[in-house]
Amino acid sequence: MKTLIIIDVQNDFIPGGTLAVPGGDEIISLINRLQHEFELVIATQDWHPRDHASFAVNHRDKNEFETIKWHGNEQVLWPTHCVQNGHGAEFHPGLETARIEAIFRKGTSPEIDSYSGFFDNAHLKSTGLSGYLKEKGASDLYFVGLAAEYCVYYSIKDALREGFSATLVEDATRALDTSKFEEAKADIIQKGGRILASDQLLPPR
Repeated sequence: MKTLIIIDVQNDFIPGGTLAVPGGDEIISLINRLQHEFELVIATQDWHPRDHASFAVNHRDKNEFETIKWHGNEQVLWPTHCVQNGHGAEFHPGLETARIEAIFRKGTSPEIDSYSGFFDNAHLKSTGLSGYLKEKGASDLYFVGLAAEYCVYYSIKDALREGFSATLVEDATRALDTSKFEEAKADIIQKGGRILASDQLLPPR
C-alpha cells in the first residue's frame, strides 16, 4: 500500500515559530495536493514536555544550537519548541488533516530526543508506527514535511531499517541547513532509499 508520511508540519517549525525552517510554509499546499494520491496518510508530531532535555533553556550556561553529550549521545540544544498542548505543537492551520488516519507523537520522554517518527534517537522506545504500518499492509512509504535533514531524514533511515520501501519527496520538504540536507540525501540513496519530485506523483495540472 502506498502511504504518505507527513513529518512535523507544526506551527513552531513554520516561519514565525520558535524553531522555524526557512520556507517551511511553502510546502503545505503541495502536501495537501499529494495527500489525494495516497491510500493511507499518516502524520507525526513533535510532542515535548516543557522540561525536555533537548531545550537549551534546561541546561545551565548552554546556548541554543550548541551540541553536548547527553546520556552518551550527541544532543543538539534547540530553542524551546512543540511543547505538549501548546500552540507551537499544533499542526499548521493550512495543513489539511481530514485524510490523516493516524497521528504518532514523538519526543515525549524528557530525557531523550526523538527525530524519527519510528523511534527515539537511542532506539530505546518505539512510537508504534512500524507495527501500525505493517498491520495495515503499508510497505511503500513516501516522506514529506519538516525538517528535511533531521526528522524527515531520521524517519526515512528507520523506515529502511524496518524493511519498508522509503522515498523522499524532495520538493515537499525544507531544511534548516541545506548542506546537511545534501549529506542526508546522499545517505538515503546509499541506504537504498529513493528521492523523487512531486510531479512524478501528481497528475498534470
